[in-house]
Amino acid sequence: MNRRRLPLVALLWALLLSNVATFAWAAGDVIRSVGVAQIDVTPDYAVRLNGYGGRRTESEGVEQRIRAKALAIGTDGDQPFVVITVDNCGVPETIRTELLLRLAAKHVTGDRFALCSSHTHSAPMLNGVLPTIFGVPIPPEHQKNLDRYTREFTDKLEQVVLAALANRAPSTLAWAKGEVKFAGNRRKPTPTGYQNAQYPEGPVDHELPLLRVTGADGKLRAVFLNYACHCTTVGFNKMHADWAGSAQLAIEQANPGCIALTAIGCGADQNPYPRGTNELAEQHGRTLGAEVGRLLREGKFTALNGPMAGQTRRIELPFDPLPTRAEWEADAKKTGAAGLRAQFALKTLDGGGTIPKALPYLVQVWNFGRDLAMVFLPGEVVVDYSLRLKRDYDGARLWVNGYSNDVPCYIPSRRVWDEGGYEAAGAMVYYNRPNRFDGSQETRIIGAVGTMMPKAFSR
Repeated sequence: MNRRRLPLVALLWALLLSNVATFAWAAGDVIRSVGVAQIDVTPDYAVRLNGYGGRRTESEGVEQRIRAKALAIGTDGDQPFVVITVDNCGVPETIRTELLLRLAAKHVTGDRFALCSSHTHSAPMLNGVLPTIFGVPIPPEHQKNLDRYTREFTDKLEQVVLAALANRAPSTLAWAKGEVKFAGNRRKPTPTGYQNAQYPEGPVDHELPLLRVTGADGKLRAVFLNYACHCTTVGFNKMHADWAGSAQLAIEQANPGCIALTAIGCGADQNPYPRGTNELAEQHGRTLGAEVGRLLREGKFTALNGPMAGQTRRIELPFDPLPTRAEWEADAKKTGAAGLRAQFALKTLDGGGTIPKALPYLVQVWNFGRDLAMVFLPGEVVVDYSLRLKRDYDGARLWVNGYSNDVPCYIPSRRVWDEGGYEAAGAMVYYNRPNRFDGSQETRIIGAVGTMMPKAFSR
């Protein structure tokens, strides 16, 4: 990456331009080429929303518009790092693969490209994500609009990346950590198993990491942040970005000209509390926005001056033994998602295909020299993963994203897998996965991170 120290003349100019609302560059800051852009991805037609299986009609309007944002760091010669955040329940890896093909001429590579879903349950369904969630086949007239939206959505993600690349300008990066507490563990133990209900004694991760992008004029150009919590505050049949979208709006209103990108941490077993209304989503968004404002005013930011590096490693997460054909045939007679999953399986077998015995899983690690390491994990990753990685490595310099690059299913820790329940096994049927994992998934994922994590972050 083209990294250069700030010349004295530029430093003096930045100081002249700065005021109480700006962030003057320091003499030791490394100047990077950084671009940021956003695009509206709200369709102007009705379409099925993803996340709740009971909604089987198309959407009934727009409560809050949904957006995609892109942040590009580095010159073409450096091969830029690009992160996208998008208001959607889950973006499949097939879209990521398509985008990489389209962006190859812009020097964007897989190791340096991350796609983060907010997991809002009030955004349009994309083909390939939660295909059995409704428990019944999607009617052709609905599928037509899903196909249309998936195409348009992919085109818009390409457009926002191109816009971010075109927007690159000299900038500096810094980061800090705050804390927000509206997320709560939702795996409540009961005599009959684990229920989806608030469990104050359960593990949580309330950290709020924040990356700050400052332009040559000292103004805030962008912030990228992360919080480990489901976007399930609202449950109506209207489009809405939930607390993540409300937080973006709150931050951008408080900082005109700034674009806010919100990713989700390991929040698969975390819900926002209280929940249930649009007003509560806005309340949580304001809470998060207020903490971002506090950090910008008084947080202890660390300059990200180290050289950026990125790696990916594809592994496989084996499933428990698959059902036999006779078991699939028996399940196919059932109603709901289990029956639909079995029908899909039989169609695959009858067509000469095979049912996969493992899930392909792409683990990604970025680092800014010794200053900060970022981990990107696909799927609905439970909180144990971020807590463990922050124990295994220097948690003060670690940032863990879930719902990244693909959302193929829930990713339970070994503890959650042993306990059982929705996140451990029950949800696999909605993602059209043939069985739960075999219990080795945590060991495999943590091991893959370890092969890419620089030694500088070891304890």
